[in-house]
Amino acid sequence: MRRVDLRHLKSDFLSALGQQIKAGEPGEVIIFLFEIGDFSGVAKAVNLAYNLNCEVMNSLKFNQVDWVLTIKKGKI
Repeated sequence: MRRVDLRHLKSDFLSALGQQIKAGEPGEVIIFLFEIGDFSGVAKAVNLAYNLNCEVMNSLKFNQVDWVLTIKKGKI
């Protein structure tokens, strides 16, 4: 399990999220923190995770501006 903080990227976090998922091992659990302005970034992040063969284990608002997305990378 690892934690990846993408909050410093503001709304440009999606490409980094995809790279981190691709770099992960099959079956690995990854916890992502990212900043949200509106909720469209959350939907895009969840869709990206599904498209990269991941199970979304948890998705929740962490505080007023941050979101936590927990995924499990699918086995090939």
